[in-house]
Amino acid sequence: MESAIPPHLQTARSRHRRVPDDYAPPYPSFVARHKPAVASVIMAYFGVQFRGEPTAAATGALAQIAKRFAGENGPTHWDRAQYVDQAGFTNVVSVAYWDDAGRFDAWFGDAREAWTCSTASDGVGRFIEVLRPHVARYETLFSSLGRPEGVAVLADGMSGEVQEHAYWGGMRDRIPLSQTDAMTPGGEPHIIRDGARIRVVAHDNLCLIRSGQDWSDTETSERKMYLDDVEPVLREGMDFLRDDGVPIGCYANRYMRVVDADGRLTEKSYGQSWWKSLAALERWAESHPTHVRIFGAAMKYLSTLGPSAKLRLYHEVTVAAADEQFFEYLGCHERTGMLNAVQLAAAPSS
Repeated sequence: MESAIPPHLQTARSRHRRVPDDYAPPYPSFVARHKPAVASVIMAYFGVQFRGEPTAAATGALAQIAKRFAGENGPTHWDRAQYVDQAGFTNVVSVAYWDDAGRFDAWFGDAREAWTCSTASDGVGRFIEVLRPHVARYETLFSSLGRPEGVAVLADGMSGEVQEHAYWGGMRDRIPLSQTDAMTPGGEPHIIRDGARIRVVAHDNLCLIRSGQDWSDTETSERKMYLDDVEPVLREGMDFLRDDGVPIGCYANRYMRVVDADGRLTEKSYGQSWWKSLAALERWAESHPTHVRIFGAAMKYLSTLGPSAKLRLYHEVTVAAADEQFFEYLGCHERTGMLNAVQLAAAPSS
């Protein structure tokens, strides 16, 4: 049994884990392992927003960013997903990952200018949401091996079975920084206007989670059980966070279906949400009725199927320092992403 925290990031603890040293989890889970030389990773979300069917401008923007991803210094991995938000707009989000800050910096300047150029007036909203956390500030978790997702695609490999999972608090215990830091948020979100572009300055220790499901390997009875008994409960929780999450610390939530290169829906989905703090995310996970129902449905499903379950689950959770964040929006409605965390009418000018 391994620790989720790799040896080169382990340090003397001033904050204790929630479980004793002899804790044995009831089922196996695994984490991504980067090479020790990797100091940070970059997670960059590029979104387009429109009503109804995709316009020529939206389709062109998606083709443009895919071409840039394939160019010099582009990401090691990227994927695309879509959802309809609380205002009825379709959002198509391409998320790209780097593990070399120099390559990202060389790529990002021109890409950012092209994506949210302040002279754009094609009726399509665009946004960029970037975290570039030190490796001590995020964690991953996978229910099975063989198909990494998200930032784990960049990893050197996967761990053996890890100890810190299957208990409330495991998410925090897998983040290396949690050994010495409570990761408490500091400051309040505000905006800076740059022509038509709006930049959001969030705060220290902002939290991001991407939590995914892959049912492509399931067979008839298991697929029916997931789609009939689990997915509707998951959707209910995701919709709650989307529509009513702000009072409990969730600034924004997207429950998205992954699409292929031709824009067709796949049998993969993920929730992606911005939280005021890891503690707020933990409180929702541990005690809110919407997540209690999700947890109950998932546990019934997994206990019924046992080791034969072919549903794949994963997540990545990041707690980012203030200088590891970048948010920019152009032509988007005011509840888009981190815009939902601020009151535009009271925002300062640049």
